[in-house]
Amino acid sequence: QVQVVESGGGLVQAGGSLRLSCAASGSIFSIDVMGWYRQAPGKQRDLVARITSGGSTNYADSVKGRFTISRDNAKNTVYLEMNSIKPEDTAVYYCNADLRHEPFKSTFRYWGQGVQVTVSS
Repeated sequence: QVQVVESGGGLVQAGGSLRLSCAASGSIFSIDVMGWYRQAPGKQRDLVARITSGGSTNYADSVKGRFTISRDNAKNTVYLEMNSIKPEDTAVYYCNADLRHEPFKSTFRYWGQGVQVTVSS
């Protein structure tokens, strides 16, 4: 079994900062990619940022220059540093992990339960 647990959401004023954390635990051999997605009410879930085990990153255009993703491979943890937050960043933020349970086996994607980020103007 694998658990993916996010933390750090909350209410923040526009222009402020927030740091999200996500830890994966359980039957894990290795994690290839960890990512953050978000879903606003009535909209689809979209990629925010993702990071490989080697540290390569990808960002949605809407957050480039404002958000930074990082990870601690030893702790199976990924972070999302959110700066210059805007009201349109309001959403439920979900973390995922593409991981292997055994060496040389296929990866499986696990999702966290999501954390609410609300930005007041």
